[in-house]
Amino acid sequence: MKHLIEISKIVTKKKVKKIEIFDEHSLKHKNSKFNEFYEALMIGKFKNDRDAATFLYACSPTDDKYRQLKSRFRKRLLNTLFFLDVNLPATSSYDRAYYSCNKDWTLVKILLSNDAQHTAASLARQLLTTALKFKFADVIVNCSRILRRYAAMEANEKQYEIYDQYSKQYQDILDAEIRSEEFYQRVTMNYHKAPDKNQNLEEKIDIYCNALVGLSETYDSPIIFYNMYLVWVYRYEMLNDYNSALQICDNAEQYIEENPRYYQDDKLATFQLKKMNAYLHLRDYKNGKVNAEKCLQSFPEGSDTWFTFMEYYLLMAMHTDNYINALAIYRKASSNTRFKRIVGADKEKWNVYDMYLNYIIESEGTNNPILRAQRRKTFRLSRFLNDPILYPKEQRMFTVHLLVVQVLFLIEKNSYSAATERIDRLKNYANRQLKKEDYFRSIQFIRLLQQLAKADYRYEALSNVEKYYNRLVEQPFKYRGLLNEIEIIPYEKLWNMILERVRK
Repeated sequence: MKHLIEISKIVTKKKVKKIEIFDEHSLKHKNSKFNEFYEALMIGKFKNDRDAATFLYACSPTDDKYRQLKSRFRKRLLNTLFFLDVNLPATSSYDRAYYSCNKDWTLVKILLSNDAQHTAASLARQLLTTALKFKFADVIVNCSRILRRYAAMEANEKQYEIYDQYSKQYQDILDAEIRSEEFYQRVTMNYHKAPDKNQNLEEKIDIYCNALVGLSETYDSPIIFYNMYLVWVYRYEMLNDYNSALQICDNAEQYIEENPRYYQDDKLATFQLKKMNAYLHLRDYKNGKVNAEKCLQSFPEGSDTWFTFMEYYLLMAMHTDNYINALAIYRKASSNTRFKRIVGADKEKWNVYDMYLNYIIESEGTNNPILRAQRRKTFRLSRFLNDPILYPKEQRMFTVHLLVVQVLFLIEKNSYSAATERIDRLKNYANRQLKKEDYFRSIQFIRLLQQLAKADYRYEALSNVEKYYNRLVEQPFKYRGLLNEIEIIPYEKLWNMILERVRK
C-alpha cells in the first residue's frame, strides 16, 4: 500500500488534464487536422514541410498555424511511443522485454526525481529480474546502482553486496559490449567506400574480428556474439569470399537457435538477407531459392523486410536467367496489398525491375512461349519510350537504368537513331555526373554502348570494346544495398545479350 500512496501523491500534485496520444479512438475523428496530418504521412503524401503546409492550410511552412500544429503533432507522436503495443505476434520476447524494461526504467527515474524511493526500489527489483534473464547489461547496471544505494540507505549490508557484485560484473560486460559495438560501427562506417579507399579497413578488420572472438570467449553476451558474427560476414564480403560468409551466417543462425531467449527479429533477418546476398553473388539459384522459400516464412508478408528479401530473390533469379521465376517473384510482391504504400527510392527500384522484366518478355519471348504468354496489356511500350526520364541527383542511377532499358527496346525495334540519342545522354552522365570510384562498372558499360553506336550497331564494325569489357570482368559485380551498385542484369551478361541482338 505504501507504494500506491507514494505514486498517488505524485500524480495528485503533477497530473495533466489530458494525455494527448494517437490511439484508435482519437484516429476515428476524421475531421481533425492531427488526423489529416497523420493519415497523409502514412501514405507518403509529403516530401517536405512545404507539401504539408500547403495540404493542411494552403500556407507557407513558416506560417505560425503550421508551425504550431507541427510542434503539437510531434509531441503527440512522442507521447504515443510510451503506449506502443509490443505484444504483437511478430515481436520477439527479447524485443518486448527490452522495450518494457526501458519504459519501466523511465518510471524508476521519475519516481526517484519525486522522492518516491521505496516504490522506485521495488520497481527496480522487478526490472532487475527481467534484465538478468535476458542479460540486458545496461539495465542491470542501472538497476543495481539504484538498489545498491537503497540498500545503503536501509543499512542492509547483505543486499548491498549482492547489488554491488551485479554492478561490477555487468559493468565489465557492458564495457565489452560497447567495445564490440565500436568494432562493428568502424567496419560499417567504411564498408560502402570504394575498394581503393578501403585498404586501411581491410588491414584493421582482421584485428577487429580476432578481438571480437576474444570478447565472445570471455563474456556471455548476445550483443557481443551478434556483433562478432556480423563483422566476420563483412570481412568475407569484402574479400568476395561468399562461401565463407554463408558459413558465418549459418553459425549465427545456429547461435540463435540454441539461444531462443536472445532471439531478435531484426538480427535473424540481417543474417538471412546476408545469405541471400551471398547466393546472389555466387549465382547459386538452387540453394538461394531453398533459402528464400524457407526464410520468407520468417517475415510478416508485406513488411519492409519481406519486400527487401523479395528484391534480393528477384535479383538472384534475374542474374541466373531464371526469368519465369523472376516474373513470379515480381507478381507476388506487386500483388501484395501493401505494395502501393511503398514510396521513394524503394518504389522506383520496383519500377526499374518491372521495365527490365518487360524487356525480357519482349526479347526472349520470341523463342520462349511461356515467357511470351507473360505479356501484360497494361504495359505501354510507346509511353515508356517517350518518357523523358529524369530523377533527382541522389537517384540518378534510376535515370541510368531506365535509359539503358530504353536503349535495349530501341535496339530490339531497330530504332538505332533513337537509341543513339539515349546513349549520348548516358555518355553525358558518365562524363559529368557519375564519379568513377562510385559508378565504375556503370561507366564501363556506357562506354561499351558508345562503341556500339559508333559502329552503327553493326557487330562486325565493333572495335575498342575489349578494354571496357575487361574492366568489367576485373572488377566484378558487387552489391551492398547501394543504388549506385545495383545491376538488374549484370553488365557483362547484358552486353553479350546486346551483341546477340545486333549479330542477327
